[in-house]
Amino acid sequence: MKLPTLLAAVAALFVFAQSAQARQHHRHYYVAPDGDASAVQRSYAAPYGGRPAAWCGWEMRQLVSSDPGPSFNLARNWARWGQPGPAGVGAVVVWSHHVGKIVGQQDGMWIVKSGNDGRAVRTRQRSIAGAIAIRWG
Repeated sequence: MKLPTLLAAVAALFVFAQSAQARQHHRHYYVAPDGDASAVQRSYAAPYGGRPAAWCGWEMRQLVSSDPGPSFNLARNWARWGQPGPAGVGAVVVWSHHVGKIVGQQDGMWIVKSGNDGRAVRTRQRSIAGAIAIRWG
C-alpha cells in the first residue's frame, strides 16, 4: 500500500471513530428513579410528545401546572416562561443548558428537581449561582 493511500485510510478511520464517539457521548437514557417500568411508560405518554435526547426542558413541561408546549423542550426557553422573581420553593431555575424546579432548601442550598441530570430525574442540592433566570408560573 502506498503512503498517501495509507494516510488517507488512517484519516478516514480517525474521522469515523471520532463521529462514533461523539454519537455515543450524546446518547441519553431515561432511568426511572425507582426502576418502575410503568413510570417509564407514563413519562413517554402524550401530550408531551417523544422525549428528545436533551430532555430536561421536556421533563420540566411535566413538572409545571400548565404545559407551555414543545418549544420549551429547550432548557434556555424557560427563561421566557411565567414571570421573573426571586428564588424560592416552586420557582423554575434556568441555566444556559439546563432547567429545574426548586422543591426545597437545605443547609443554605436549594434542592432542585430536574430531568436529564445524570441521565435520570434527580432531586438534589444545587447552586443557582450560574442561573440565567428564576421564573414563576
